Amino acid sequence: MTETIHDEKNSQNRDPARGIVLVVDDNPANLQVLSSFLDQSSFEVWATRSGEKAIQKLDNDHLPDLILLDIMMPGMDGFETYKHLKSDPRIQDIPIIFMTALSDTADKVKGLQLGAVDYITKPFQYEEVLVRIEHQLKLRNLTKTLIAKNAELQQAQTQLIQAEKVATLGHLTAGIAHEVNNPINFIAGNLNFVEEYVQEVVDLLKLYQKYLPDPPIEIKNAIKTKDISFLLNDLSKIIQSMQVGTDRVTEIVSSLNNFSRHREAGNKLANLHEGLESTLLILGHRLKANAHHPTIQLIKEYGELPPIECYPGEINQVFMNLICNALDAIEEIQKNQNFEEISKYPGVIRIQTESIGERVILRIADNGSGISEADRTKIFDAFYTTKSIGKGTGLGLSIAYQIVVNNHRGKLTCHSTQGEGTEFMIELPIR
Repeated sequence: MTETIHDEKNSQNRDPARGIVLVVDDNPANLQVLSSFLDQSSFEVWATRSGEKAIQKLDNDHLPDLILLDIMMPGMDGFETYKHLKSDPRIQDIPIIFMTALSDTADKVKGLQLGAVDYITKPFQYEEVLVRIEHQLKLRNLTKTLIAKNAELQQAQTQLIQAEKVATLGHLTAGIAHEVNNPINFIAGNLNFVEEYVQEVVDLLKLYQKYLPDPPIEIKNAIKTKDISFLLNDLSKIIQSMQVGTDRVTEIVSSLNNFSRHREAGNKLANLHEGLESTLLILGHRLKANAHHPTIQLIKEYGELPPIECYPGEINQVFMNLICNALDAIEEIQKNQNFEEISKYPGVIRIQTESIGERVILRIADNGSGISEADRTKIFDAFYTTKSIGKGTGLGLSIAYQIVVNNHRGKLTCHSTQGEGTEFMIELPIR
């Protein structure tokens, strides 16, 4: 009797969907009977005569679809073998059926309490063996199908939410840009005329001063009271300041338009630095000092990047999600510190870019609260969040992952030490 029973001739005619069954029994006669039963039903059979050998056999990448495990065996009995097998994560979802004598009720109860899915009684009946095995394999396949369908549904849901968020954010920024653009253009356009007209009035006043150097006392008092020289000089400065302000608003509008470029269909050649700058401009208010924290330091170490083929609006959303997360992490670590403590160790966000071969690399790092190892393995899962209730949807990083990996065939990875900070690395193909 060999340890592994495998009929090469019959295996060529087997239906591969029937699956592989591992039989563990110290009795050679039982192994022979079960192997014969299963072979007739076109299953591939592996057979071992002890729990120790079964464990050794499963110490590789090729696993069975179901295990028949005898309870009463010398050395390591079936219960101990079961516990050892189920401690292996790879075997967690493989159904194990215990084999026991018809009268051993206590063993049946103990086996089911351990987690066995079923039991087969001795002496073996062909119909019982086959029905119980097929039933468990059908349940396992159904479970796999449901898990796969659930994963597909979750991914589809995430993609729908992603599309809706991109569209909503894009429409919002585009709408704001449009509404602001018209009045700011009106102001900017008229400021030139205001400056010209004011200068003409100033020139006219200077002519009056030149040819009427000795005006009536009432005018002299008004000039002295109003400080006409200061007014004329400061008026010019005010107009220049207004011009700087309108230029700034125009720049913000341009950034909003750039950020909302999701409306452009298909891949486009895009300058990633422009996308980063647009995102930083929109988030600029969160970097500035306020009553709770000093200015968050922004370090930009930009390399030479070629234009890359991408969906610019989606990539901008990735930047937005990652930089917002960095700001949130810094705020999280600062929330229990006073202003003086924060000033000694202010928040820092570092953005680095470089081009390597046919790919570009972008790193966004912070010195915030960091992420634990347990959380780091799940942060790209949909609806998983490390933030407190009401502060996170668990979609930002999941959507970013979908955009970078699925939509652009890139890579998005995270490196973090809890309490010290986090770095996200985006790797994108140039073409």
